[in-house]
Amino acid sequence: MSNSNIIEQKQQIVQEISAKFRDSQSTLLVDYRGLDVAEVTELRKQLREADVEFKVYKNSMARRAVDAVELGELSDTLVGPTAIAFSNEDVVAPAKILNNFAKDHNALEIKGGVIEGQVASLEQIKELADLPNYEGMVSMLLSVLQAPIRNLAYATQAIADQKEEEQGA
Repeated sequence: MSNSNIIEQKQQIVQEISAKFRDSQSTLLVDYRGLDVAEVTELRKQLREADVEFKVYKNSMARRAVDAVELGELSDTLVGPTAIAFSNEDVVAPAKILNNFAKDHNALEIKGGVIEGQVASLEQIKELADLPNYEGMVSMLLSVLQAPIRNLAYATQAIADQKEEEQGA
């Protein structure tokens, strides 16, 4: 294979990574050193079920990609074994899954990430991980919306009961 073909392949990989950084709602970088094959397989399964793509790229390629999408602050985290989790749909899912997995597996370390196009601190990622997922948020919203109606129903029932008592007396 000629050098120009190799360079072209590398440029395509950098463009692919750049596009993933651009298109994802949240992206997390993790050090997976120390996880065994079964643990990595379980982690990949959990991420796949949440539609989160989990890939390992050469750090040099990933550094070029983060520079291309103006996320150069992440370059410092791209050392050692680094896997990247990309989520195009759910902002919370990668943080929640990786944070929970890291609690049970000390070998997994969250190194950094991007939330909606902005480089995020580890504290912001942990806060994001503590948020409920989409279904949990919808459930909370529905309970908030139902509360006034429920209270109105209770008040109406109390008035009806009171009138019934007055008529019975």
